[in-house]
Amino acid sequence: MSRHPTSSGEPASGPGPTRSGTLLRFTFAERWVHRCTAVLLGLCLLTAAMLYVGPLSELVGRRTVVRAVHVYAGIALPVPVIVGYLSRAFRQDVRRMNRFAPSDWAWLRDRQRRSGRLPVGKFNAGQKLNASFTIGAILVMLGTGLLMRYGHAWPLSLRTGATLVHDWLAYGVAAVALGHLWMAQRDPVARQGMRTGSVPLEWARREHPGWAAETQGEDQPETVIRRS
Repeated sequence: MSRHPTSSGEPASGPGPTRSGTLLRFTFAERWVHRCTAVLLGLCLLTAAMLYVGPLSELVGRRTVVRAVHVYAGIALPVPVIVGYLSRAFRQDVRRMNRFAPSDWAWLRDRQRRSGRLPVGKFNAGQKLNASFTIGAILVMLGTGLLMRYGHAWPLSLRTGATLVHDWLAYGVAAVALGHLWMAQRDPVARQGMRTGSVPLEWARREHPGWAAETQGEDQPETVIRRS
């Protein structure tokens, strides 16, 4: 299996399995990581709302139970990603996420970014930025949350700062999560790929032509960059 980067700046994985005009986009392990992370993050956001939004807090009650769910869901958030590293496909997709190629910058600038003329790899620039922000936010939220919950021996100023960062970053995470759901709602084929693991080849050629060419063993499309 070739490890050399493609023209989209990603490691080549060789031809992927195809059947009836479909491509395997995500393995079971990758879908499991995504779903578990989504559930845990959703629990964190939901319980945070129950703890800090007055009307919700009064409606739900059981503040001690809600706080416990919030803390343990937050502690468990990195676990799916850690377990996911046992999967070769997941590790390869992490490497793809960590590469930002010229076509990704062009994708961000281009208003017709979904026309299929840019050699977008398996993940576009927006997906890469979303993943980077989410992983970074999980680590920061975990660190500040543990300090708030178990750092009673630490100086008050440090705990106050951790609370400020934790609370404000939670708003950012909620905004990004809602944006992610909104984008997913607009693309039923992308949701199909996360649900079943497979996507139509036609969709891949339009949305991720670099990846489609890679999986089919075809020549990579040339990068078209429009100068502003």
